Amino acid sequence: MATTSPNALTPYSVSPRLRSDADARSTDFAMPLALFLTTMLTTCMMGARFAANFAVGLPPIARFDDMLPFAWIIEQPERLLDGIPFSFTILTILLAHELGHYYACRRHKVQASLPYFLPAPTLSGTAGAVIRLRSRIPNQQALLDIGISGPFWGFVVALPLIFLGLLLSVGSPHGTEFIASAPPIFGVVNLIVQFFRPGAPAVSQLLFHPVLLACWIGMFVTFLNLLPAGQLDGGHVLYAIYPRMHRNMTNSLILALFVAGVFLWVGWLFWAVLLMMPFMRHPKVRLDKPVDDAARWLPWLALGLLVMTIMPSPFANCSLMHFLLR
Repeated sequence: MATTSPNALTPYSVSPRLRSDADARSTDFAMPLALFLTTMLTTCMMGARFAANFAVGLPPIARFDDMLPFAWIIEQPERLLDGIPFSFTILTILLAHELGHYYACRRHKVQASLPYFLPAPTLSGTAGAVIRLRSRIPNQQALLDIGISGPFWGFVVALPLIFLGLLLSVGSPHGTEFIASAPPIFGVVNLIVQFFRPGAPAVSQLLFHPVLLACWIGMFVTFLNLLPAGQLDGGHVLYAIYPRMHRNMTNSLILALFVAGVFLWVGWLFWAVLLMMPFMRHPKVRLDKPVDDAARWLPWLALGLLVMTIMPSPFANCSLMHFLLR
């Protein structure tokens, strides 16, 4: 996801504080590298736990302790090696996404940071990654290109990894228990798997290998980013094409997410509140250079990616209604 920094919101006539080249290089490289290495560690920790469970036929999260495997790793640090496939997969997808944004910014001469990975004690071991835009996006054409480039490249890079993950996964009558749905692209790629391996199980009957689980998380992140609201990538795409619709669409989606949180997944309540925060409001972009006719197909590409990654109810039995009635 590409987000603006305070400097990016200043008037064009105001110059940000200048730093020396040495200071800039040190700060711009050291922090992203430190966060990336930390995220490698946290994703390897989670991946090792998932791999251990997969080896004995258990779902990725079989007990509460699996969510926080720190003590388990400390007992035998060499277990981290088993988490490399999961870590490599999810970091590759996230890195492709953020570098897509980064190089689109470079093409349009928009100053942007290197990707900041966010280590976190979550299902994936990370809260994702972001780049910070340090200068104004000059026009709608640049906004569209920057907005779509991240999800597109993350999706493209994920395709062979999904294929590999499907090959490595095994059949299970209960599937991967806590996952309620898989993105449609899994079903599409699984058709190719079934062509080469007749009789291969349907996605719903698979116990996910850690590589496929990482792809599932990557596609869910892609889906979240493509929601047409706020400063999400889908919000950038919408603003670039129909800037006057952006606020109404954001407000409508917030309402829809509150409803979805009650009946589908309680996490949508968090996303509804997040989109209401002031820092998620889309900054103004000059409207004097509309999108070229040759790029008018890009919003359809964004819609196609949204359809291929959609997961309105990602986790089983995790709606607010389920918790209230339990």
